[in-house]
Amino acid sequence: MPVKNRFAELLPEITAWRRDIHENPELLFDLPRTSAKVAGLLRDFGCDEVVEGIAKTGVVGVIKGKTDTSGRVIGLRADMDALPIYEATGLDYASKTPGKMHACGHDGHTAMLLGAAKYLAETRNFDGTAVMLFQPAEEGGGGGRVMVEEGVMERFGIQEVYGMHNSPGIPLGTFALRPGPMMAAADQFEVVVTGKGGHAAKPHEGIDTTLVASHIVVALQQISSRNVDPLKQVVVSVCTFRTESEAHNVIPQTVLLRGTVRTLEPEVREYVEGRFKAVVEGIAAAHGATVAIKYDRGYPVTMNAPENTDYAVAVAEAVSGSVDTGVAPLMGGEDFSYMLNARPGAYIFLGNGDTASLHHPAYNFDDNAIPFGSSWYAGMIESRMPAA
Repeated sequence: MPVKNRFAELLPEITAWRRDIHENPELLFDLPRTSAKVAGLLRDFGCDEVVEGIAKTGVVGVIKGKTDTSGRVIGLRADMDALPIYEATGLDYASKTPGKMHACGHDGHTAMLLGAAKYLAETRNFDGTAVMLFQPAEEGGGGGRVMVEEGVMERFGIQEVYGMHNSPGIPLGTFALRPGPMMAAADQFEVVVTGKGGHAAKPHEGIDTTLVASHIVVALQQISSRNVDPLKQVVVSVCTFRTESEAHNVIPQTVLLRGTVRTLEPEVREYVEGRFKAVVEGIAAAHGATVAIKYDRGYPVTMNAPENTDYAVAVAEAVSGSVDTGVAPLMGGEDFSYMLNARPGAYIFLGNGDTASLHHPAYNFDDNAIPFGSSWYAGMIESRMPAA
């Protein structure tokens, strides 16, 4: 099962879809043009069923094999949304909408799954049902969660689910994945420290919130360095430190802190949340300040089921011949995790070569990766549901 010749033939067509989506980026759940294009193409391919409006602008395409003696149903997912970034690629097909850009390659993911759908609808060389899941709002909106909550797994009878993401820095056309945690849980926090503002020349008459907040920022780092087993990965990052005053001689009444916590194991995630609150509240109390904490659970850990990872590896090896099965987990978040919580499956990285990083204004998906990605998507269907 090397790269399928059909995808070499389809490459110009799939590339054209990808570049059209790239030129017309849309954000979060607001994807009217993108979802309409996807749905229209799926109907043109002859899918047995095309459903729109799941999670507002999500699209599902159903393709039945030549036979269905197995009763198996496999889901394949691609994300469709762009990012609020000004593009700096200078490409002929660069974004036509200032401030919006496909800087994470979701245009490529969507195009590759469309290519697989076209091929599978043509050949139907499998025994069962393939379900193509085109998801909105991966970039912070939790579209995967919404699709799951709206019953997409039950409605279409999905038993296993697989997803893919391109990865700059990995050689073009090669794959990487691992069993177990693949990407981190991504939580967010906001802390408002309240003290007693006053004149900078009389700090003893106030409660210096800048000082208190500074102690909190430093102390939070002890969670990963001194409170959690050093063999377990934890990231605590304070990314916003904002006072209510810009004057050089005013001790502010309040300070706002915002940031993120990343973990790879559910029990560590639980512990870190509790420890975070204890550290923040304890330091504030020691200085006579008060705090208001808002701590929100974001995307859960992206957890690859071991058996399904083996299936994904076998297909990737057949397509590419180069698969890194020991890639280190990433501390970034991914809302495909909600689908993997609902059904067993696996998430795989596809090399994008030596390109700008994801979320960079100069990033661009490499169209030469398309035959590899489309072959893997199609291969997952044909290998998990071989023709009777």
